[in-house]
Amino acid sequence: MLEFDKISHYLREAIPFVCYVKPNENVWNLLIQQSDEIIDFIGQAGFVFMPFHEGNQVIIPFEGNLFSKGNLENLENKPTENFTSESNQKESFEDLVIKGVSAIQQGEFDKVVLSRKIVLKEQIASIETFQSLISTYPTAFRYLFFHPKIGLWMGATPEQLVKINQNQFETVALAGTQLYSENVIWATKEIEEQQFVTDYIISKVKDKVNNPIVSDAKTVKAGNLAHLKSFISGELTPDFQANDLIKALHPTPAVCGLPKEQAIDFILKNEGYNRKYYAGFLGEYNKDNQTDLFVNLRCLEVENDVVNIYVGCGITKDSNPEKEFIETENKSMTMRNVLVSKTF
Repeated sequence: MLEFDKISHYLREAIPFVCYVKPNENVWNLLIQQSDEIIDFIGQAGFVFMPFHEGNQVIIPFEGNLFSKGNLENLENKPTENFTSESNQKESFEDLVIKGVSAIQQGEFDKVVLSRKIVLKEQIASIETFQSLISTYPTAFRYLFFHPKIGLWMGATPEQLVKINQNQFETVALAGTQLYSENVIWATKEIEEQQFVTDYIISKVKDKVNNPIVSDAKTVKAGNLAHLKSFISGELTPDFQANDLIKALHPTPAVCGLPKEQAIDFILKNEGYNRKYYAGFLGEYNKDNQTDLFVNLRCLEVENDVVNIYVGCGITKDSNPEKEFIETENKSMTMRNVLVSKTF
């Protein structure tokens, strides 16, 4: 059984660790670092925690640290609470979307992913919230990451960045968002947005993968949301290097835009805040010759006495600012729905 009181001990004693559960699995994994230094990722095997653009590229190596795993048992869920945000960001975010659409119309780029940070002035019970997150989102990659020099992050991401097993490669093209229903109908904007991501990934892996296979886009459920998702797979070429593939893929158009360089430049100049590890990636790197990485979406950061929830959406020439704001509100509910108050 996963001993949550042990994780509470690591938090109290400021010991770096990560606890994670893979999609559709009932197995918890716990990796505890034996020092409190920040270990830079230089290609060694371990659990990586990477920023979107700027920040420490962190790894907790498997070698020399404590790693354990086991089966999840029934988790006792505490009552959750839907906290209200610090301020209404509607107008400023819609202005940002208008600026993004204008830049697209002027030919600066084809797509840009714009985001915002929702600040909740509340203290949450981190362990109980993580328990709630694990049981609420069984199809997501669920994690709790803590390092005293970086902070506490947790999330339930629906998006795989890359999976490498020997010479086999898998990734997904995930884009388009709406509230889930039994009869989801996708507009041209969402279909085009998803195709942008698919085409980009194919263009980036075609020299590293023999005859990549692309599935049809299907509707998938992630919490209370629906997305369009395609699977891309293939056999890696003999001269393949895992790091080269990861660098080529990240950040994907699902979290950045197209072309990548112009979209990143616009994001850094206009979003007005540091994404930190939101829209970065995380997961197992070269564990038993396998790499299993995920994009850090549907996540939150506990910072002093506030909770930061990070949300974004893909902007194209057809984007409606108010609808895009509503999409970010809907995405924020993935994390808001599992928050457990510290006062409980």
